[in-house]
Amino acid sequence: MIQAYAATSAGTALQPFEYDPGELAPDEVEIDVHGCGICHSDLSVWRNEWGISTFPFVGGHEVAGTISARGEQVAHLNIGDRVGLGWHSGYCNHCFQCLSGDHNLCTQSTASIIDHFGGFANKVRAQQTSVIQIPNALALGEVGPLLCGGITVFNPLVQFNIKPTAHIGVIGIGGLGHLALQFASAWGCEVTALTSEAKMDEARHMGAHHCINSRDPGAIQTMAGTFDLVMSTVNVEMDWNEVIATLKPKGRLHILGAVTAPFTVSIMPFIFHQLFLSGSPVGSPATLSAMMEFAARHHILPVTEHFDLARINDAFEHLESGKARYRIVLDVNQSLK
Repeated sequence: MIQAYAATSAGTALQPFEYDPGELAPDEVEIDVHGCGICHSDLSVWRNEWGISTFPFVGGHEVAGTISARGEQVAHLNIGDRVGLGWHSGYCNHCFQCLSGDHNLCTQSTASIIDHFGGFANKVRAQQTSVIQIPNALALGEVGPLLCGGITVFNPLVQFNIKPTAHIGVIGIGGLGHLALQFASAWGCEVTALTSEAKMDEARHMGAHHCINSRDPGAIQTMAGTFDLVMSTVNVEMDWNEVIATLKPKGRLHILGAVTAPFTVSIMPFIFHQLFLSGSPVGSPATLSAMMEFAARHHILPVTEHFDLARINDAFEHLESGKARYRIVLDVNQSLK
């Protein structure tokens, strides 16, 4: 039996929950959870904001732990290996996207917290393809948020072949943005943080070469024609035309924050300056593994706050308050192991 915390309906308190996972599938592994990050996506699925949640809901898709069991077909993961599990717990492995290496675009993938029980538990199961090794150089108790927040901001650097000579703007220095600063700076880029005055010193410490006040339209206007890439990590409405004006010719505005309001922009700058507007979901297992190696090489880790798993409702409340700095990690209570 697996010991977990679950909500029985949208937005209700998470309570102790026990379930029998059944027989381990031949291509699956079972992970002893050491720590699990709480992502804003956990909050959204818990509330059923996207209309796709399933209940009981056991969240947790930023899992760091060790392999405790493996199916008979699993060859590349061994008992005791330090591993991570992110947004996807499985893929079809035969569609064009999977065969092309874009597993994160598989339309038949299984989300770790939808129609599947995630890592707010002492154990979690997943298909071997979706589980990656964690380098020894990265602390197991801190690394969890890289498996969703980290790969979300790292993936565009790979997908768009961003050059180290690029000038990158990062909107919002929170759970995603503080990691985007670290990755972009280590990538070699010139980095500008678009954030509040209160976070500027922290942003510089995390790798920003420049900071501007994102709440000051005049300050944003001074950046006209500056950026090769702007990564927006916020989930609030902005004057997107003003942001688009900060792009160089052939520049790209890449949306990573889940903005649910309609997105209205003027088309003419895209035509005259050959601009791009895009978004992306997490990353493939190969890109996840590359990100982990890159993070280990450059000593990149999230800034975290820790809660014992038994205080999961307090952790959710802290995340909802907007006061988390900058990612929350749940430490699995020893009594659940």
